[in-house]
Amino acid sequence: MEGQSASVKGLNPTGTGLLILLGSVLTGSIIGIDWQNASSLKTSLLVPFLISTVMVATIGYRAIPMLKQLKMGQFIREDGPQAHLQKAGTPTMGGIFVVPVGAILGIIGSQFNPDAIAVAIASLGYLAIGGVDDWKSLSNRKNEGLTPKGKLLLQAAIAIAFCGWAFYSRGNAITTVHLPLNLVLPLGVLFWGLAVFTLLAESNATNLTDGVDGLAGGTGAIALAGLAAIICPKEPQLAVFCICLSGSYLGFVVHNRNKAKVFMGDTGSLALGGALAAVGILTENIFPLLILSGIFAIEALSVTLQVGYYKATKDAEGKGKRLFKMAPIHHHLELSGWTETQVVGMFYAIEVLLVLIALATK
Repeated sequence: MEGQSASVKGLNPTGTGLLILLGSVLTGSIIGIDWQNASSLKTSLLVPFLISTVMVATIGYRAIPMLKQLKMGQFIREDGPQAHLQKAGTPTMGGIFVVPVGAILGIIGSQFNPDAIAVAIASLGYLAIGGVDDWKSLSNRKNEGLTPKGKLLLQAAIAIAFCGWAFYSRGNAITTVHLPLNLVLPLGVLFWGLAVFTLLAESNATNLTDGVDGLAGGTGAIALAGLAAIICPKEPQLAVFCICLSGSYLGFVVHNRNKAKVFMGDTGSLALGGALAAVGILTENIFPLLILSGIFAIEALSVTLQVGYYKATKDAEGKGKRLFKMAPIHHHLELSGWTETQVVGMFYAIEVLLVLIALATK
């Protein structure tokens, strides 16, 4: 990692520069989606994307002062990167003004499509869980909210309810996993176990990714736009929903870019993963979702490996060794000498590449 740090030493973009680059890439990509799917789309995806982006960015200028007045200041882990200690007091729960805007515009843009409404409800359900978790953390005045078990049970309840809707809406028609080279994996009833796992894994993975200014919001916006491109030919209405959410997270990055004026908290990060997973399940795109969620998967895997390695190497005094300097891996990179903007810029580039790979597998 030290060698990698030296290789990016001369490239240290600003938060504003990354925002402009992110906005340009997303806008250009959506214009391309419009052009490729002109026959199946009733309206341009660019319009709802821009409306969602501008609305969230504008609302943020009013919402952030309100969060400050409500004393929603984030508590920072003392054992984390020391540079993060100066972020203490930055308002969190920013997802509260991001997800509802994207969800409502997505429902309207999809012409009140039932599947879009179901995805919106699932996303807002995860937002509610994240909101309770964030609120408890703030009330306890430390970075601890719901118990892991309680949080997982609530997430599982929403996942099961959503899968119930998916079965009612699509039936056994979606119980197969489509793989590259036109391979099809019929899972039957086992598909629903995979679907629940996908919702739990995706929402927790995006939650773990939310630890650096602009990281979860930006990679999430790219992933949502990529998913829209994948499903647009067959599911244009759900594509509109994804694009609206993509725009809302881009609008959030306006305020969350380095140095962040607000954090999304679990309120926004759980909802992000829930929306991605829900759309992937309904549109039979679990495999492409796995690819374009590679950043989130690596973040979650780094935590799992860190915990497992620590437990496996415990000595007689109960102290183990660490595989990474700190997990998730974005903190390891920071402690290895990377700046936040270098981490975010690299992860944005990787996420764009993953989307292109996912598109190529379709």
